[in-house]
Amino acid sequence: MNLMLLGPPGAGKGTQAARIAADFGLLHLSSGDILRAERKGQTELGRKAQDYMDRGALVPDDLILAMMVDHINRPEAQKGFLLDGFPRTVPQAEGLDQRLVASGKRIDAVINIVVPDAEVTRRLTGRWSCPKDGRIYHEVFSPPAKIGVCDDCGTALTRRKDDEPGVVSQRLVTYHTETEPLVEYYGRRGVLRTVDGSVDADVVTASIKKACKE
Repeated sequence: MNLMLLGPPGAGKGTQAARIAADFGLLHLSSGDILRAERKGQTELGRKAQDYMDRGALVPDDLILAMMVDHINRPEAQKGFLLDGFPRTVPQAEGLDQRLVASGKRIDAVINIVVPDAEVTRRLTGRWSCPKDGRIYHEVFSPPAKIGVCDDCGTALTRRKDDEPGVVSQRLVTYHTETEPLVEYYGRRGVLRTVDGSVDADVVTASIKKACKE
């Protein structure tokens, strides 16, 4: 089984991807993780990507596609894979489809995790982390015992730049403009499944498992 997760930032894709990949015995392929690994390993693709990033340019679709397809075609992915964070645009999806067909593969189901913008904003802007030990807190869901201070080491908590309210708002605009059209793209192919991502994470996991069997 080959799966893909879609959804806005803050939808819990990373958490759900790890759970579903483990439960179904799939290789979890996160585009962000793969890009970082390729750069750290100084592979040919990683060096090319780093060159674009050093110049402040976007990494071209063909390069991202080459990285992802390379991992999709590795032996450890032959029992199935789960794509997380990729594709991000319709052109990337079209390129992926072409390469999968050439490899005799296909995407069996695309799970769209739906979360309203207001909930996304609440989740992301409420996150704080300890710069010393990396522990994550949330103003609502998992607040520290003392506001603004890490429970473990007493270090002042900080907020990631991409969790600032203005940045979250822009991330949502980018998602709706560039990535959300993938919902229609995969809907036309009959592989789209939709689950409510605003509920408890365990309920979301159960809904995804059920959707994969439909």
